[in-house]
Amino acid sequence: MKSPNTLMVQGTTSDAGKSVLVAALCRILVRHGIDVAPFKPQNMALNSAVTAEGGEIGRAQAVQAEAAKIPPHVDMNPVLLKPNSDIGAQVILLGQSIGNIDAFDYHQYKPKMLGHVLAAHQRLTERYQAVIVEGAGSPAEINLRDRDIANMGFAEEADCPVIIVADIDKGGVFAHLVGTYDLLSQSEQQRVKGFIINKFRGDISLLQPGIDWLEARLGIPVLATIPYIQNLHIEAEDAIDFSQTLDQKNHIKVTVIVYPRISNHTDFDVLRLHPNVELTFARTPNEAPHSDLIILPGSKNVQADLVWLKQQGWPSVINQHLRYGGKVLGICGGYQMLGQSISDPHAIESAQATQSVGLGLLAMTTELHSKKTLTNVSGICLNTKAPIQGYEIHLGVSQGEALTRPLFSLGHAQPEGAQSDDDQIKGTYLHGILDNQALLESWLSWAGLKQITPFDYPAFRNQQLDYLADEVEKVWPIEKIKRLLSLE
Repeated sequence: MKSPNTLMVQGTTSDAGKSVLVAALCRILVRHGIDVAPFKPQNMALNSAVTAEGGEIGRAQAVQAEAAKIPPHVDMNPVLLKPNSDIGAQVILLGQSIGNIDAFDYHQYKPKMLGHVLAAHQRLTERYQAVIVEGAGSPAEINLRDRDIANMGFAEEADCPVIIVADIDKGGVFAHLVGTYDLLSQSEQQRVKGFIINKFRGDISLLQPGIDWLEARLGIPVLATIPYIQNLHIEAEDAIDFSQTLDQKNHIKVTVIVYPRISNHTDFDVLRLHPNVELTFARTPNEAPHSDLIILPGSKNVQADLVWLKQQGWPSVINQHLRYGGKVLGICGGYQMLGQSISDPHAIESAQATQSVGLGLLAMTTELHSKKTLTNVSGICLNTKAPIQGYEIHLGVSQGEALTRPLFSLGHAQPEGAQSDDDQIKGTYLHGILDNQALLESWLSWAGLKQITPFDYPAFRNQQLDYLADEVEKVWPIEKIKRLLSLE
């Protein structure tokens, strides 16, 4: 059945610009009075978000929903894969975990997921005037074409038009586009309505001969050439963004430890962009400068990442850091690691029941449970009484003396988080907590910053989405976008 008012954005490669382009289209359309929703049939990512109904979706779709000025919903990303090993992942279906599965078995299982994917898309088309769909990776991955639900497999079933985006900044843009198109089947080629060239720098007239050649060879128009947008900051779907703007005269140094299964590293975008923070993402102690604050982030496989942490020599570095008066913050899985032990009696993250010795920095223990906590929360910071908002995504339940010194009071006066007696160590299950301006400023002061430049990160995020939409609409007018969506 033909999907009304749906457009799918596919890419020649991962990180070609699909996620950002979908966000741009959502913001452009909503600014022109069109109710629009993002959609990604299948996402593989360790950055996720929690919806109002308590479901888990990819972080990129939450950002795209923000661009569309609507709340995120599980229908926007019906299948989320969260890798917990090199060959396996936790499968999230319509916001809820249905267990772990290895890559081969999941490939066989995908046809069963297709019905859920199509139903979720159908519900969005009934609620919104337009749906912008993001593909995954590349449609030219012929080894994955069989049973595909993420790219052309979805487009064929949903009968929707497709555009293909390529990143010219990577080089070989014409080879990427021609090669991708040539590897599609005839029916798939027929639904490709145009190409987008992304991140172009320089004089567009020098690119025009290549565009003319491409259009003549394939008979497919280049719909827009999007310039390289300087100083654009949109949350990354997967890769860590290392760019930052720093006040060299007044800042503190913060190190985030990057373990193999780090999750929700977008928690620290606000630090990366804060003018008073020099942020370092470090895999090994040798990569870390002398820091004022060390952060242990979330993890998709806490016990395996804890083993890795010890193998790299981080415990002795953290202990020395504390002896010299430094501060330590643990978030979610990193919070669990700060305790005395982590047990997995039901073999949720491992092949058999296990128990690991933690870093012993907080007097608490954690046990992993099969039911995942998925919720948006609000409350107050107990030290400053400032209002806070965040979200929880975790399997573990922690208990112990450290929890008698909580950081926050949530709904119904529920205590959350823990801190050490000497106030050098804090831990919380809450993601997105640093986005709260008053809390961030108090914690930067706690970490040693003397003078703080006010930074409203949520407002900055919204400004960046407008900036993105402005730049894209300059080269891709709304009339042409509406024509692709049959909205004229």
